[in-house]
Amino acid sequence: MAWRDSRKNRSRLLLFMSSIILGIAALVAVYSFKANLQRDIDEQAKTLTGADLIIQSRRPLSPAVTALLDTLGLHRAKEKNFVSMVYFPKGEGSRLVEVKALTGDYPFYGSIETKPVAAAKTFKKGRRALVDHTLMLQYQAKPGDSIKIGNLSFAIEGSLESVPGQTGITSMVTPVVYIPLEYLEQTGLMQLGSRIQSRYFYQYKDVSGVNSDLKRHQQLLDKEQLSYETVATKKESTSRAFKNLNQFLALSGFIALLLGCIGVGTSIQVYIKEKLGAIATLRCLGLNAKEAFLIYLIQVGVIGLLGAIAGAFLGTVLQFLLPVVLKDFIPVELSMGVSWAAIGQGLATGLVISVLFAMPSLISVRSISPLNAIRASFEEAKPRRDFLKWLVYLLIIAFVYGFTYLQMNNGMQALAFLVGIVLSFLLLIGQAKLLMVILRKMIPQRMAYVWRQGFANLYRPNNQTMLLSVAIGLSTLFIVTLYLVQGVLLNKVAVSGSETKSNMVLFDIQPAQKEPLVKLLKAEHLPVLGQVPIVTMRILEINGKTAAQYEDTTAKEPGNRTPRAFSGEIRATYQADLRPTELLTEGKWTGTTTENGTVFISLEKAYADRIKVKIGDSIVFDVQGLPLKTKVGSFRSVNWNTVQPNFRVAFPTGVLEQAPQFYVFMTNVPAAERSADLQSKVLRQFPNVSIVNLDMIVKTIENLLDKINFVIRFMAGFSMATGWIVLLSSVMSSKGQRLKESVLLRTMGASRKQIMTITGLEYLFLGFIATAAGIILALLGSWALAEFALQSNYAPELLPLLVFLFAIPLLVMLTGLYSSRSVLNQPPLQILRKES
Repeated sequence: MAWRDSRKNRSRLLLFMSSIILGIAALVAVYSFKANLQRDIDEQAKTLTGADLIIQSRRPLSPAVTALLDTLGLHRAKEKNFVSMVYFPKGEGSRLVEVKALTGDYPFYGSIETKPVAAAKTFKKGRRALVDHTLMLQYQAKPGDSIKIGNLSFAIEGSLESVPGQTGITSMVTPVVYIPLEYLEQTGLMQLGSRIQSRYFYQYKDVSGVNSDLKRHQQLLDKEQLSYETVATKKESTSRAFKNLNQFLALSGFIALLLGCIGVGTSIQVYIKEKLGAIATLRCLGLNAKEAFLIYLIQVGVIGLLGAIAGAFLGTVLQFLLPVVLKDFIPVELSMGVSWAAIGQGLATGLVISVLFAMPSLISVRSISPLNAIRASFEEAKPRRDFLKWLVYLLIIAFVYGFTYLQMNNGMQALAFLVGIVLSFLLLIGQAKLLMVILRKMIPQRMAYVWRQGFANLYRPNNQTMLLSVAIGLSTLFIVTLYLVQGVLLNKVAVSGSETKSNMVLFDIQPAQKEPLVKLLKAEHLPVLGQVPIVTMRILEINGKTAAQYEDTTAKEPGNRTPRAFSGEIRATYQADLRPTELLTEGKWTGTTTENGTVFISLEKAYADRIKVKIGDSIVFDVQGLPLKTKVGSFRSVNWNTVQPNFRVAFPTGVLEQAPQFYVFMTNVPAAERSADLQSKVLRQFPNVSIVNLDMIVKTIENLLDKINFVIRFMAGFSMATGWIVLLSSVMSSKGQRLKESVLLRTMGASRKQIMTITGLEYLFLGFIATAAGIILALLGSWALAEFALQSNYAPELLPLLVFLFAIPLLVMLTGLYSSRSVLNQPPLQILRKES
C-alpha cells in the first residue's frame, strides 16, 4: 500500500528527500575529514614533532642542567629561536621574522623542505640562511642574495617551503629564517630583553627510553622550569587544536540538516493534509489506524534512507574539497579516503532525524476516522489533543541536545546552542502567526484586488507562511550572524591599531640606544608617542612563603595557591600615571614611592585572581638578582586587544629606574614609503631593535580572517543551498492547491499577469518579513557575541544589511514564480479534467 500510494507522488517525495541531502552530505564530509585527519595526525605525529623528545627553556641553564641535557637520547640537536628584524640589502626592505638558529641533524623525522632540496643541509656549512619562500617572493630575493640579521650578513642558500609542524597561517603571520647556531652570538642579538627560547631535540631508540628519562628527571625539569614535548603530547595537543574546528564544521552541517528536516516535516504535513480524503476512504474500506500510520511511516522512512544514502555519497565526494579549503590551517599532509564509520553515522542520523521531524504529522494519521470521508467535504475535522505528539517534540529536542553535546563535549555550550535554536524557532513561528493574524484583520477592502489576493494567500488554508518564515528566517539568521561577527573581528583589529594614533612600535631598545633613537626620530620629523621601560623579574615570595613552602601547602590543601605563581619571568614597567588602556578596579593607584619606602604595586585583576593575591598582600620580586619587597596596592583591568605594551605588574616611579631594563617606543609614520625608509635606517644603526608595523599587522590579520571567513562561508553555503531547496519543496508541496486557485481565478477572468503578480507579491512580502526577522535575530546574536565573548565594540554596517534585506526576498520571489510556472502554463479545462 505504501508503494502504491506513492506512485502519483514520487516526484514530490523525492523533492522532500532532497531537503536533507545537503545536510547529510555536510555531516558525512566533516565526519570523514575528522577521521582521516585524526588518522594522519596519529601516523605523522613523529614528523610533526621532528624528534622523540623536545625540551624547552626561556632562561639560561645552569652548567649542571646543561651537562645533564647533553647525556639524553641517542642523537641530539639544538635550536635557539626569537623574533627579530631582518634586512634585505638588495631591495632595501626589512621585516619582522622568527629567527631559528639550529645545530645538529634536526628534524630526525620528516624533513625541512627547501628549494633547492640540498639547501636544507648545506645552509649549516658557513654563513648561510634559509628564508621563508613567501618572504623571498615579497622582497624579490633569490638564492645567492644576502640577508642581514643583527650585525651579520648571511647568504641566502635557498627558500624554505615547509617546516615540521608549521602551517600556512603560521608562516603568514611570522615567516621563518634559519641560520647556523654557531653565528648567533656574532649577530649581537643576544642582549637584555631578547626573548630567546632554547629548544633541545632528542632521538631515542624507542619510546620507553623517553618515558624512563622523563620519569627520572621530572623533579629537576620542574624545578628549572623546563617544559617538554613528546610524540604523544604533540599528538594530543594537535588533536585538541582541531577540536574547535571539527565542532564548528559539524554544527554547520547540522544546522543545514535541521533546515532540511524542517522542510521535510512541514512538507509532510501538507502532504498528509492532502491525503485526508484518501485515508478516510481507506478507513471506510476496513484499514485500521495502525496500518494507515504505517503506510506513511514507511514512505517517510524510505525518503529518509534514500536521502541519507544520496547525502552520504555526496559527502564522501565532498570530503576531498575540505583539505583544499582548510589547507592553510592543517600541519599534516592529508590522505583522504572513504570512512565507513562516517557513512554509517550519516545514514543513521539522516534516517532518525527525518522520521523524527515527520512524526508529528504522521501521528495525526491515527486520529483520522472513516467519518472524515463525509465530513471533509463541508467541515474541517478538529484535531484532538495528542500527548504522543508532545512526546515526539521532546524527543526532537533531546536528539538535538544529544547530537550537539557529542560534538562539543560540553553540557553548557550544548544547552546554549539548543536554547538559541529553540528560541529562534519559537520567535520565527510567533512572528509568522502574528503576521497571519494582522493580515486577516487589517487588509483594507479598498486595496487593489491583486494585492489583497496576494496578502490573503499568506493566511488561507494550505498557506506556506509558517514553513517559509522558519526556513528563510533561520537561513538568514545563520548567514548574517557569520557576516556580522566577521565585521566585529575586523573592526576589533582596526580599533586595536588606532587607539593610540601610533602605527609603529620599536622594542628591545637598550638604555644606551634610547637617546640616539629619539634623535633619529626627531631628525625624521616623527613624534615619540611613548617611551615605555620594561624590567624583567621573578616572584620570590608571596606573604613570606616561597614556592617550596606553597608546594607543601598545596599538597595538604589542594584548593590552595599553586606554585605556578612563581614560574616564568614577569615583564613589568614603572609609571607615574595609569595608561589609556588601563582602568583602576579596586584599591588606590600610587604613582610614586611613599616616603617610608613602601612600594605599592598594581596587578592586572585576572592575573591577581590566577595567583590568588588580594589587596594588602606582600610580594618579594627577584629583580636581576636583587630582592625587592612590595605590597599590592590596587588592581587594574587591562585592554589586551591593543597592539602596544601592556603589563600584568605596574610599579610606581622611584624604584626601578636603576634596574637593568630596555625600552619600547611608539611613533606614527604617515606613509608606507617613509615607514620602509625608517625601518631601514633604524636597522642599520640599531640592528638589535625590532619594529612592529601596526598597519602590516592589521593587513596580516585581515588576510587571516579572510581565510577563516572563506571556511565559514563555505559551510554556510550548505545552509543557503538547503534553505533554497526547502523553499522550492514547500512551493511544490502546495502545487495542488495552487492549481485549484488558478482554475478559479482564470475561470473568473483573471489574466496570466494578474496571477503572476498575486504569486510574486505573496512570496516577496513573506520573504521580506522572514528576512527582516532573521536579520533582527542575527543582530541580537552577534551583539551578544561581541559584548560577552569577544568583548568588543559593536557597530554593524547598515548597507550590507540592506543588501541582505532586499536580495533574499527577491530570491524567494523568483524561486516562487519559477516553481509555480506550471500552474500558469496549463489551461483551466485541462486542470478540471485532471481533477475529475
